[in-house]
Amino acid sequence: MINKINTTVLFVRDFDACVKFYRDILGLKVKDTDVGFTSFDVAGQELALMDLPTASQMISEEAVQPAKEGVHRVLLGAFLDNCDEAYETLKAKGVQFIKPPTTQPWGQRTAYFKDPDGNIWEISHFLPSEE
Repeated sequence: MINKINTTVLFVRDFDACVKFYRDILGLKVKDTDVGFTSFDVAGQELALMDLPTASQMISEEAVQPAKEGVHRVLLGAFLDNCDEAYETLKAKGVQFIKPPTTQPWGQRTAYFKDPDGNIWEISHFLPSEE
């Protein structure tokens, strides 16, 4: 059965803005590209973007519902060496953060931003334990 997720695909409305964001702002390397589709290599996994017309044609318009607006219910998390440094770097590139770096009660330092299509990202690192 399923023992690994190989690819995460985000269906996006503003395909060009999202490709530029992931490639130019987040610095992800493009792995593959086609009409309405771009994938990025992220340490042996793929993060892909697919525009709504392409997704509707491939899957079905009924399932994708390209005209329907909705609340985003996905969070993409990335562990980094230093959340605060990444926060400053991304802010300098124009990324608007929802929440700046905050230390959570369990010792994880987190910050949150959205991509151009509203998908929410968490960047974080765990603080060294105080033993």
